[in-house]
Amino acid sequence: MATIRVPDEVPSPAQDSETLNQAFRGWGTDEKAIIRVLGKRNESQRKSIRESYKEIYGKDLIDVLTSELSGDFMKAVVLWTYDPAERDARLANNVLNGKKKSIEKLKIIVEISCTTSPNHLIAVRKAYCSLFDSSLEEHIASSVPFPLAKVLVTLATSFRYDKDMADTEVATIEAGMLREAITAKQLDHDHVLYILGTRSIYQLRATFVAYKQSYGNTLDKDVDGCPGDSDLKSLLQMVILCIESPEKHFAKVVRDSIEGFGTDEDSLTRGIVTRAEIDLMKARGEYFNMYNTSMDNAIIGDVSGDYKDFLLTLLGSNI
Repeated sequence: MATIRVPDEVPSPAQDSETLNQAFRGWGTDEKAIIRVLGKRNESQRKSIRESYKEIYGKDLIDVLTSELSGDFMKAVVLWTYDPAERDARLANNVLNGKKKSIEKLKIIVEISCTTSPNHLIAVRKAYCSLFDSSLEEHIASSVPFPLAKVLVTLATSFRYDKDMADTEVATIEAGMLREAITAKQLDHDHVLYILGTRSIYQLRATFVAYKQSYGNTLDKDVDGCPGDSDLKSLLQMVILCIESPEKHFAKVVRDSIEGFGTDEDSLTRGIVTRAEIDLMKARGEYFNMYNTSMDNAIIGDVSGDYKDFLLTLLGSNI
């Protein structure tokens, strides 16, 4: 379930555009007005506002937001204002253009590939080609080392069946194939990639259940215990969690971003912005179950100012 709260009566895109333009005028920017408008509009409404703003004022709203705002607040608002497919394409591109492509960074591509709908993934790939003169899969193959690239290309080019159906016989057979690959210490075996990259989310969840029933351990645990490339193991464990429970994955993304020394604002922003219209309510519940504290309070205790207020607005608070 989504967490954003759209008012029962919403002004027209032209009226919202005027409110935003007024917020940009004068000596200072009215950040609260920006939060009240953009933080309480859904995907289609934001798209209409962006189109209306361009038509009325002759400027791209993204460019204006970038110039008028600053810091993590600016990054969060801009990321939220993008069309979701463009947003994810840009997130993936930032990772692939970075010098350090750690597993922590590459998780963004796993999230896009394994926690969104098949149609959204197609839209991301189309947006990527349009924005960056390269396909997502080509960029992965040319910039990520093997065998990680092999896994990520397989995931990024999948088009999964998205109905809630599973064949228990197939689940048992493919659980056996996964077990064979682990026993042979071949985590990048074609059978592993075929199963994780082509089967529906519901079929894979049935396979994970069948694996535990047949072999006693979870698939995640046996992957972790398999000798070999530590990065490959970490990547596959991430894939398994994203497929098994995206809510737990994103609860962990938020938790990891605010734990320890300093805050990883980019990860925190991604965890809230990309899921606020999908399943952030469930992620909040998982957060409480996993860490015995609310996600809202954790954010309040870790960040401040307009950035905090914007994240809380996306979480459904009235600021």
